[in-house]
Amino acid sequence: MGLVAQLSALATRIGTEIKGLIRPEHPGLARAWVNFGYVGGAIQLRAAYNVSSVTRLGTGRYRIEFETPFPDAKYCWVATGRSNTATGTIRFAAARGTTDGKIEAGLEIVCISSSASLADTPEISLVVYR
Repeated sequence: MGLVAQLSALATRIGTEIKGLIRPEHPGLARAWVNFGYVGGAIQLRAAYNVSSVTRLGTGRYRIEFETPFPDAKYCWVATGRSNTATGTIRFAAARGTTDGKIEAGLEIVCISSSASLADTPEISLVVYR
């Protein structure tokens, strides 16, 4: 058997093994995700999974609601914010401290500038794990 045939057979076997290990209930898979931004005075929801809506609550404040609520609020989330200009301004996505609004049906996040003031941004990506 030639090298190409051996590599092809190995790739097929690896694919079969991995397919059998990762199932929908695996805790390492995202349970919800969304890519959105605030552009031209409106929320642009570009792509999402298990997210029914994103609402702007005020400058740099957003509520994300899940299509299927979680059984409790013991989920993990991570989000990133993109700079709103090409001038080097930085945006961060964060929780609102002790009043972060994290519940089974959704959560509230803020987007802040490097000076810690609330700021809108054209792109935020959020991923939720449980």
